[in-house]
Amino acid sequence: MESFRIVIKKSAAKEIERIEKKDRIRIIEKIRCLASDPRQFGSKKLSGQEKYRIRQGNYRILYQVIDDELIINVVKVGHRRDIYDN
Repeated sequence: MESFRIVIKKSAAKEIERIEKKDRIRIIEKIRCLASDPRQFGSKKLSGQEKYRIRQGNYRILYQVIDDELIINVVKVGHRRDIYDN
């Protein structure tokens, strides 16, 4: 199985930078794991959207999977209480 390429949106990168270091390291590791299996155990498809989410502690990582191009596009990272707000 081929590995997916991970693309992190600029706004998501800024959100990751604002997170405390110990949590940030775990989030980055979780994102790296998506390259080998984007629909791993624990990931859920968001209803009404073409996005998935995966949990890392109190944080959520929202991402899109583009199977044709083998790309994972990380669109948002944030605390669970406000990640789904528009």
